[in-house]
Amino acid sequence: MKKNIFLYLFVFAALLALFQFVTGNNMQKALSSDVKQLEEEVVKLEDSLQTMHLKVLDMQYFTLENNDDALAYYDHLNLENPSLYIQDKLLETNESKGDNPLIPYEGMESDFKINKIKVLNHKWILADFSDGKYWGDLIIKYELKDDLSVDFTLAQHLLYAPQEY
Repeated sequence: MKKNIFLYLFVFAALLALFQFVTGNNMQKALSSDVKQLEEEVVKLEDSLQTMHLKVLDMQYFTLENNDDALAYYDHLNLENPSLYIQDKLLETNESKGDNPLIPYEGMESDFKINKIKVLNHKWILADFSDGKYWGDLIIKYELKDDLSVDFTLAQHLLYAPQEY
C-alpha cells in the first residue's frame, strides 16, 4: 500500500510538473507575442510623432517668432515677445462696441469680432473673424512704432458663404 501511495504521489507530481511546464510555455509565447506587437506599435507611434514634428516645423515657418530678420526690426524696443504684444493690440480692437473697425462687413447674427491671429512677419498679420454663424479671413498690414503704438491697415478680406448642414 505504501508503494502505491508513493507511485500515485510520483504520478501526481509528474502531471503537476507537466501542467506547469505547458502553462508556462504557453504564457511565454503569449507574452512574447504581446511584446512584439507593442514594439511594432512603438515604432509606428515614433514615425507618427516624427511626421507631426515636421508638420509643426513647417507650420511655424511663417511666424514672427521664427523669423530672425523680421524680429531684428524690434530689437530696439526691448519687447520680450513682440508677436504676443501685437496680438494683444489687435484684440483690443474687438473691445469697441459693435463690429470690429478692421472688418469691412456688418455682423448678421451679432457683431463681427477677430478670433484667431497669426503674426506672419514684421508687416503682415493673418486673422480670422466671425459673428457666430458667418466667418471670414483678413490680411492686415501693421506698423509697430517706437512709442509701442500699433497702426493696423486692412489689406485684403473675404467672407465665406454660410454652410448649411
